[in-house]
Amino acid sequence: MTPQLHPSVVATTTDSGMVLLHQDSGRYYELNPTGATIVQSLADGTDPVQELMRRTSVSQDRAAQDVSTFLQSLHSRGLVVQR
Repeated sequence: MTPQLHPSVVATTTDSGMVLLHQDSGRYYELNPTGATIVQSLADGTDPVQELMRRTSVSQDRAAQDVSTFLQSLHSRGLVVQR
């Protein structure tokens, strides 16, 4: 299964990262550049762990842990679904 943004979520890139709008709830979520990198990689169909490692100096284990934790947080808020 691959995580994807919920169909009701709109993502907009900003100068400081990204903003997600869940149209069903009307809630906005502001992401920092790291969160934006992960969400953008999902939208692009690339591996968020590899993309995070490419853009930062974190190890593969740390990147995998961070991505997993972040995606769980998005999932618990209804922003990400498994497809």
